[in-house]
Amino acid sequence: MGRKFLVALGGAALALSLAACSGGGAGSGEKSGDEKPSDLTIGVSMPTQTSERWIADGNAVKSKLEAKGYKVDLQYAGDDIPTQSQQVDQMITQGADVLVLAAIDGTALSSQLQAAAAAKIPVISYDRLIRGSKDVDFYVSFDNYKVGVAQGTALLVGLGLLNKDGSKGTAKGPLNVELFAGSLDDNNTQYFFGGAMDTLKPFIENGTLVVKSKQTTPEQVAILRWQQETAQKRMENLLTSSYNDGSKVDGVLSPYDGISRGIITALQNAGYGKGAKKLPVVTGQDAEIASIKLINDGVQSSTVFKDTRLLAEQAVNAAEAFLQKKQPQANDTQTYNNGVKVVPAYLLPIATVYKDDIKATLIDSGYWTAEEVAAGQAKK
Repeated sequence: MGRKFLVALGGAALALSLAACSGGGAGSGEKSGDEKPSDLTIGVSMPTQTSERWIADGNAVKSKLEAKGYKVDLQYAGDDIPTQSQQVDQMITQGADVLVLAAIDGTALSSQLQAAAAAKIPVISYDRLIRGSKDVDFYVSFDNYKVGVAQGTALLVGLGLLNKDGSKGTAKGPLNVELFAGSLDDNNTQYFFGGAMDTLKPFIENGTLVVKSKQTTPEQVAILRWQQETAQKRMENLLTSSYNDGSKVDGVLSPYDGISRGIITALQNAGYGKGAKKLPVVTGQDAEIASIKLINDGVQSSTVFKDTRLLAEQAVNAAEAFLQKKQPQANDTQTYNNGVKVVPAYLLPIATVYKDDIKATLIDSGYWTAEEVAAGQAKK
């Protein structure tokens, strides 16, 4: 508690000191909008480098901004909230003109946002909505509720209860499923899980799907920081506690490929995938290359592809608009209420990837190469 309090206190003090400044330096809001890109700096804060997805996001935003001539301060926080707070503080004091922030904890950067607002630095919330602050100016993301719907639908398709075209499949229940959700401090988790549960709920209520563990609330199924190891341990515990009677798991709702790989490891260690004991249907998200190989090999069932190249492009468009003293284009001004205000947003489309979609969706678009898919590794 003491450390958090000191971080917050320091941020508040910084906000006051910046508000008191009357100079016209970088980030002070005194620029005309006519500066050359080389005179402007964009601070980009990403949560972690343990996920290839966030590495790709950071690199894409940085390269697209630098291609336009801007200076970029890209920082990764190692999934540590005080580190991210300190890094954003530093971006502000060093004169960033716009901030692009993918928060570890959507409520933990309030004092930094106050300082940014005092210095008239626009804040773009990147993919994860920052909550509890009026000082968020724009949000770029995907339609996260639809991500959840896609994951729930992919589970039903994998189980044979639905066909890919949405028509009724040939499988009959009851089928045993278990549910996983992302980290509760990530605002997207509620949208992913909500969309998935709205899709699965009728099948659970009529008994076609059975959650043997009876763990169905976000609090029961969440995986802190989206960690693969935590997901593996939870799946191991579920197998021990709920499937020690000889019953088997038929499907697992997983919100993210790293979590999926943890789940699959636990299942394989328990004998699934050997002989007649088929691996359950396991969903995912982010089209990480290791999971794309698993899908190609028939191990993981599906993933939801969110093209981070397009997300980075929208972040750059929004940053440029702010630098030119304009309002970024939004295509959603109603959905994303962060508890204090509705944040204008630009939402991008998503796509479900099964094995037979890999070539058209990922390889032909240049997101991954055939060689990368075969190896399960991205080329350096």
